[in-house]
Amino acid sequence: MIEQINNDLVVSMKEQDKFTLSVLRMLKSALQLESINKKAELTDDEVISVVKKQVKMRNDSILEFKKFDKMEAVKKLEEEIEILNKYLPECLSEEQIDEAIEKAFEKINPTSMKDMGLIMKELQSIATRCDMSEVSRKVKEKLMQQ
Repeated sequence: MIEQINNDLVVSMKEQDKFTLSVLRMLKSALQLESINKKAELTDDEVISVVKKQVKMRNDSILEFKKFDKMEAVKKLEEEIEILNKYLPECLSEEQIDEAIEKAFEKINPTSMKDMGLIMKELQSIATRCDMSEVSRKVKEKLMQQ
């Protein structure tokens, strides 16, 4: 995956696409920082995790900019997210997420909110393919219904 990002970086340099180039450079520096922190080469899952963090940071910024009606900055951040999303795997559908939650509930058989950690740990396998905050919300709702 890092190789793909590097290739895209070179292409954007050759095409003189300054916007894409700046986004990919920011991503590459975030990946290098993570690699230094881990003291090892990053796996594809770790790369995906870094990309997700970058997208999340931009989404948080969008919320702040919208509060102050800075729509030009919002548009720029949305374009950055569009570029970063190319490096994320396709998200699971609602049905697939619900199915994974059901399987986790069947396996763990939770009795209270105290079991939320166990369920979330069981759902880590889908972490790279969906928004875990949404999964967490769904698990909480399901636990409260019991």
